[in-house]
Amino acid sequence: MQQQLFVAFMMFAVAALFTPGPNNAMLMTSGVNFGLRRTMPHILGVAIGFAFLQGLVGLGLGVVFKAYPWLYTLLKYAGAAYLAWLAWQIAHAEPDSGGGGETAGRPMTFFGAALFQWVNVKGWIVAIGATTAYAAIAIYPWNIALQVSLLAVVGMCSATTWVLFGTVLRPWLASARAVRIFNWGMALALVASLYPVLTEG
Repeated sequence: MQQQLFVAFMMFAVAALFTPGPNNAMLMTSGVNFGLRRTMPHILGVAIGFAFLQGLVGLGLGVVFKAYPWLYTLLKYAGAAYLAWLAWQIAHAEPDSGGGGETAGRPMTFFGAALFQWVNVKGWIVAIGATTAYAAIAIYPWNIALQVSLLAVVGMCSATTWVLFGTVLRPWLASARAVRIFNWGMALALVASLYPVLTEG
């Protein structure tokens, strides 16, 4: 039974972390604008930050939302506002005057990416879903440790994949105009990702 649950949890983790969302859109954009090496702190911040969030939810933070549902609503709209601000920043990032697909500025830091997980509503949904649906993957507290470890590994693979996808696009985005168009497209994708969050019941 636990072996089947483990396989099911891995399928859940891959589906949840590899599918498009705010983290992956920003990672791909960073890959285009800054390359893999400069985006490594962002990658680590996403993977470790989300794993830390998962651990806290598993240890009981999710119960707080059940007791105080207004906190979840507050988090949802604060996250949406922050995501809209990030989309604005991405859309208005100025490409480097030297061209070559580099954007002037700097990529997201480790702590910035880790802290973003606290306002990433998709992340909260995944964390709460993983805790509630796959609690029987092992006995407590080893089930939490196992979930955190596996999500950290899958999250690192997912984040790296999305950044590499962005770096592959760099040769086709050599001009400042192409980078600007790409950044606007990704900003709109980030805004579009808010639709299911803001319209949920």
